[in-house]
Amino acid sequence: MRPDTPAENVDHTAEAARLERTAGLYPEDAEALLLRAAAHLELSGDRPTASTLYDRLLSSTADLDNPHLVRALKASNLWEYGHEAEARAIIEGVRSASPQDPAPWVIVAEALESHDELEAAHETYTEAVHRLLTDVPEPPYATHPLLFGRHRVRRMLGESHDEWDALADTVHSLPITLDELHDPKRVWSLGSENPAELEAEILRLRAELGAYREALSRPFPVAILHWPATELTELLETYPSLSTEYPTHETHLATIESALRELASSGTPNLGIVTGTVPSYEAFAASELSSPSDATLLPQYATTLAARGRAVAWPPQQGAACWCGSGQPYGQCHGSDA
Repeated sequence: MRPDTPAENVDHTAEAARLERTAGLYPEDAEALLLRAAAHLELSGDRPTASTLYDRLLSSTADLDNPHLVRALKASNLWEYGHEAEARAIIEGVRSASPQDPAPWVIVAEALESHDELEAAHETYTEAVHRLLTDVPEPPYATHPLLFGRHRVRRMLGESHDEWDALADTVHSLPITLDELHDPKRVWSLGSENPAELEAEILRLRAELGAYREALSRPFPVAILHWPATELTELLETYPSLSTEYPTHETHLATIESALRELASSGTPNLGIVTGTVPSYEAFAASELSSPSDATLLPQYATTLAARGRAVAWPPQQGAACWCGSGQPYGQCHGSDA
């Protein structure tokens, strides 16, 4: 169940409780599962309890995959139920940390925007795009909300187009332009008695809804399974029949990169990589009442890891380390001939 499911169709409190129980069973996935639980609690209106989940993650002794995202979500939630001063302090902390992941930037900028702090939201969006997209030839999908949000705020502030707005127009794929979607005067057309104006506004709203649904329809990436060298060695020693799937570790890595590039060239969005471990795979096979030597379990295992929030987006951002674990920048490793 996704947190975007309408409240009338799901008991968000019960779903949050289920996700908390699941996090107890899979502590290695607790971060992703508890964030989803907190989202359900926010939708149910229980924002204080959602904050306790964010605090639980931030106070955990385990290293978080994305602590800046947790802080950003906590700030946004706090502001919604009256803790503005604390929310502002956390937002400033997130901005000062300058995370490389676009998601925390989007959350804090949208929080400022939703509370009519348009100048501060514009500064946040602008800082994010400068830090994450300068000298980047093609903006990653995850950064598109930064470009769109900045464009939206600038329209509300009456600013003229600049190069980042032009880039937002370039990555925008809907038939209705961003200028139309973000036109501040649109709100007046909703009260119009002119059928033509109302029909035009309905078309714009449908386009916005289509974009929103497209984003929500991709909660998890199309993920390819990656085995680190030590894990693959253990896997093949224990289940030698899988050697037909993985002749060598070098071949395995090359196959991952070529498969992802082929998917990207075919237009498949939201690609990612999940990293497997032998104990986790054996537990998954047991839950499926099957043998780990069954190669048909491998793609199912990858999908399950992605659904538990274990996927890392592909391709890595410019300058980021390669997904293979070599420690080299992606552009000097498997992305060298991209």
